[in-house]
Amino acid sequence: MTNLGYHASHEQFAPSVLLQLLSLAEASGFDCGKSSDHFHPWSERQGQSGFVWSWLGAAMQATKLPMGVISAPGYRYHPAVLAQAAATIGEMYPDRLWLSLGTGEAINEAITGMYWPDKHERNSILLECVDVIRALFLGETVTHRGRVTVIEAKLYSRPSTPVPLVGAAMTQKTARWCGSWADGLLTSGGRVDVVRPLIEAFYEGGGEGKPVYLQTAVSWAPTRGEALGQALDQWSAAAVGGEVNWDLRRPADFDLAGRLVREDDICQIVNVSHEVNQHLDWLAGLMELDLDSIFLHQVGRNQHQFIEVFGSRVLPAPR
Repeated sequence: MTNLGYHASHEQFAPSVLLQLLSLAEASGFDCGKSSDHFHPWSERQGQSGFVWSWLGAAMQATKLPMGVISAPGYRYHPAVLAQAAATIGEMYPDRLWLSLGTGEAINEAITGMYWPDKHERNSILLECVDVIRALFLGETVTHRGRVTVIEAKLYSRPSTPVPLVGAAMTQKTARWCGSWADGLLTSGGRVDVVRPLIEAFYEGGGEGKPVYLQTAVSWAPTRGEALGQALDQWSAAAVGGEVNWDLRRPADFDLAGRLVREDDICQIVNVSHEVNQHLDWLAGLMELDLDSIFLHQVGRNQHQFIEVFGSRVLPAPR
């Protein structure tokens, strides 16, 4: 049975509010949680961006939910520091955390002043970081000189079972590559015809038998106009598409690009509907893909209303 999870969006809500929302989601029947890891929000209108590793310690104490998080090592996170952060959470809350590793976006990582490389180079940096983090999780003393440098690093506080390292992919090419090294796959999408090819590519690359996690953006509100309006207001940056999402550096830049996003564009990446039955149909199709977990990201501000309605009318149906 596919787990149904709640996505905690740090770009949109203060950490204290997200803590309350995650607890409410658990009480309303969500099976698990997932969190973003941003330094900046996508939009000035979103207006928040808490530090996820501080928040995770509180969130996993406040709830019993298993949690996932996506981070990008090699830039604002040295791989040894990211390994220490994940190992600390993993030691306190055994077998409840998975860490997804991606190549990052300039909006979060370019703050260091480092040169922002192309996708091919970022993949190479990521793979070096994966090797470093895995070795540290095993208790090894690590010295590595390459695209990243680590000198005689060793983790002294570690969980008995290493935190799984999940690959993040938005394209078939990257998903196939993740199959060769990752313990699982994290991807996003709301329609079966978009998600299935990514999963198949991951399996073809060596990922068969490994868990697949899906983040699905939804916009539910009592009326169609409200559902569409909040999607455009809060999530238009995600509909810009292409390499732009990885290379823009400021929330204001995304706000400017987001002015070009039309209703049809946002509905390609967010499941927008005021009808609960329509959301049930979309979810039923995705659950046929044999996913480990689907994390629902309600892009609107009406989180309490969403959790209440989906907790009572959507989550019980597939079970």
